[in-house]
Amino acid sequence: MLKQLLHIDTEILLAINGWHAPWADTLMWIVSAKATWIPLYILLVGMLIWRYRGPATEARWKWLRGVPVCLVMILVIGVVVGLADFIASGILKEWVARPRPTRVPELEGVLHLVNGYRSGQYGFVSSHAANTMACALLFSLIWRKKITTSLLMLWVAANCYSRMYLGVHYPLDILGGVMVGALTALLGFALLRWWKVGCRPCSMK
Repeated sequence: MLKQLLHIDTEILLAINGWHAPWADTLMWIVSAKATWIPLYILLVGMLIWRYRGPATEARWKWLRGVPVCLVMILVIGVVVGLADFIASGILKEWVARPRPTRVPELEGVLHLVNGYRSGQYGFVSSHAANTMACALLFSLIWRKKITTSLLMLWVAANCYSRMYLGVHYPLDILGGVMVGALTALLGFALLRWWKVGCRPCSMK
């Protein structure tokens, strides 16, 4: 069963990686680069400061009530993304020790490599997927706007696809990373709710 699952995993990767073009190589290289998204991070921080610049007057603890809500949210998002990255890269990759496709001898010469990029030794789970999902989901739960959620999920999908296109992650690596990111985001949101810092349950509109 596991062998068949891994075979399907490889076949899906080869199908994604096998469709390539010079313009797509350039695009996926840019999408996958972390520095590409610095302006987005700055924008998200700015949005939080704009909407939640007031003090956390309803916070559970008195010492927290004079702190700007946006500052607490930014710190929690940062910790959540850091936690997702640690679980993905610091724990699971070393524990599972599944080689990246680019490190598998049987796939040598089969995979299409962009700029000779191979990345690290192990790939399960994808830290790109974990980090982007953690950031996107937690921000979406805080912001509660459908259009924002849709755009951020598109950003996550683009990052995930780029990692498979570049041949450095299997689909299961990506799925595992998304799950890690989602769980850490939910944990962060639950923490904000428990602290009573600007996150009341409501339907998205």
